Amino acid sequence: MSGIVVGTDGSTGARAAVLEAAKLAQALEQRIVVVSAYGQSAMAAMSPDAMVHAGDGRESAEEALRLAESDLEPTGVEFDVRAVAGAPADAIVDVAKLEQADTIVVGSRGMRGPRRLLGSVPNAVSHRAPCSVLIVRTD
Repeated sequence: MSGIVVGTDGSTGARAAVLEAAKLAQALEQRIVVVSAYGQSAMAAMSPDAMVHAGDGRESAEEALRLAESDLEPTGVEFDVRAVAGAPADAIVDVAKLEQADTIVVGSRGMRGPRRLLGSVPNAVSHRAPCSVLIVRTD
């Protein structure tokens, strides 16, 4: 199945990336798979406003997916959501491979400043993706 994979942590920037993925999906008549990662490595990559619950982060990932669903439902785009254990970049790339996605969409958070030197989700995804990557400017 080809289509679009978009990552979200529920932050404002990630939600903007989800909406950008919806525009692309409408234009290309494709389906979206929204991915939210959880676990210790996922929690470390989350923005502070995305950390809704403690624990392993599964509840935060599920909340991020509920937000994505509420953003996508009015668009009429076909979509699926997945909470995936692991680091965010790994989860997004793994789902893209599984789905044989044409495109991955991620927000740009972490692409500038000191975090960029340490690596970021968009940077990691762009280097390991099995397909094209759209990095939406969100910060």
